[in-house]
Amino acid sequence: MLTRSDDLDILLTVVDSGGFSAAADTLNIQVARVSRAVSKIEQQLGVTILNRTTRRIELTDEGRQFVESVRTGLLQLQRAEDELVKRGELPQGRLRVDAASPFVFHQLVPLMQDFRQAYPDIMLELTSNEGYVDLLEKRTDVAIRIGKLNDSTLYARPLGKSALYIVASPAYIARRGAPQKVADLSGHELLGFTEPKALNRWPLKGSEEITPSISSSNGETLRQLALSGNGIACLSGFMINDDLAAGRLVTLLNQDKINVSDREQVNAMYYKSSTVARRISAFIEFIQPRLTL
Repeated sequence: MLTRSDDLDILLTVVDSGGFSAAADTLNIQVARVSRAVSKIEQQLGVTILNRTTRRIELTDEGRQFVESVRTGLLQLQRAEDELVKRGELPQGRLRVDAASPFVFHQLVPLMQDFRQAYPDIMLELTSNEGYVDLLEKRTDVAIRIGKLNDSTLYARPLGKSALYIVASPAYIARRGAPQKVADLSGHELLGFTEPKALNRWPLKGSEEITPSISSSNGETLRQLALSGNGIACLSGFMINDDLAAGRLVTLLNQDKINVSDREQVNAMYYKSSTVARRISAFIEFIQPRLTL
């Protein structure tokens, strides 16, 4: 009896995510289903693939060799399926895209209706993570990231640059006044990030890392706080360009801004050996000219 490919896919998810519960969460299935799939494979092969403990799972030597072969085999199968799809048909299948929630709200959501019309057979899954996400562990096909890149195992497709602005609402400025120089910030309510702390080093001459009066892990939360007159924030243009154009936010300390191009770069990240390359290419080539960074 042959092992089904979906059971093998579950096994890979267990290995990549580090446990049965994590795999169940990633695949949105019950833990019992995950356990049955792994046990079924082991019974059919007559070998132990995973050593289970109360805290973690570890591959046996036989399991490590088997998983490497399975990963290669499923990759070849996916490539074969993609080759068939290429022949005169639009890209199709599931595409998992991850980005920080402000980017999803302000850049991706407005484009989704037109994208679906252009590629009706691509089933999109949009997820939001404010920090680093392991594409392999989370089964993410493409991640859109703002700022300096560190992972050399991923391919980066530049999408453009989104300028940083020091901003506040007219209501806040009317109540507290506008800072005229960087040193004046110490007398103001400042809005910053809980993590990473590097985002609290604003692109201003002589500026130290700010100490926020209110902090959040989410850029959209900081935008809403700024719009509501709670203080001064440093935010990317991709989420506030419309607010600036409409006068809901105004820029401050423009004369003291410095260039921080690493933090302004927007990239699409994916594995170089991705088996969903046509879907990724279709997605990136569609959104790139339509982004308002």
